[in-house]
Amino acid sequence: MTMIAMGAHVDSTDPIAEARARGAQLSQFFLGDPQGWKGPQVAYTGGAAALKADAEAAGIALYVHAPYVLNVASMNNRIRIPSRQHLQKQLTAAAEIGAAGVIVHGGHLTAKDDLEAGFTNWFKAVDGLDIAVPLLIENTAGGTKAMARHLENIDRLWAAIGASANADKVGFCLDTCHAHAGGNELLGLVDRVRAITGRIDLIHANDSRDAFDSGADRHANWGAGQCDPEGARDVIRSAGAPVVVETPGDAAEHRADLAWLAEGL
Repeated sequence: MTMIAMGAHVDSTDPIAEARARGAQLSQFFLGDPQGWKGPQVAYTGGAAALKADAEAAGIALYVHAPYVLNVASMNNRIRIPSRQHLQKQLTAAAEIGAAGVIVHGGHLTAKDDLEAGFTNWFKAVDGLDIAVPLLIENTAGGTKAMARHLENIDRLWAAIGASANADKVGFCLDTCHAHAGGNELLGLVDRVRAITGRIDLIHANDSRDAFDSGADRHANWGAGQCDPEGARDVIRSAGAPVVVETPGDAAEHRADLAWLAEGL
């Protein structure tokens, strides 16, 4: 029986009930539209204070996933500046509900951009934030100018962030689907990532619909995709971090995915 805390990405209306429906110890959710700039908004009855108190009483950890549209690495002022502002709002709201962390994608540049400028933009973003809960940067699946697809770029990103006084407040979220689709073998990956970041704070345990190094961010239920099963379990065993499934379906399918992952741990 594993002692690793597990849960799923769920609707934000009642993440405590959603965790219970999955027999889980945590819930991850959006505070608003994942494809928009509005929010954050706490949908829970009673608001942020009630959600924090009720989650603590229930022993359910909460994680907030920042909207997908955020890209603090961007060279486009109309994307980068609002991304920084909105990320701050997400962090502030997450602190109000007692969240264990805010997850944000590493972002990307356009083909004509200099990668180093993206890493510099990340430093500026981190250095200017008030980080009241851990900010967890997630590896991504696609793009030739992605900040966090390939390990060599994650290394450069961490070197840039390391110059900030806020560096110790930034952690790493490792997504198995993104790693597989991004061209990173899962077996032994935790050690390779930790050699760069020094930490792994959260696992997004998702199977991949698509082939290795496809660059496609398409999640699948466990056993239905193309991720290496032993590699996935090795990631979970080695990281020892909380686990979130972001797989298709409802509570029953998530329970099945969590049970699949727990086998052999």
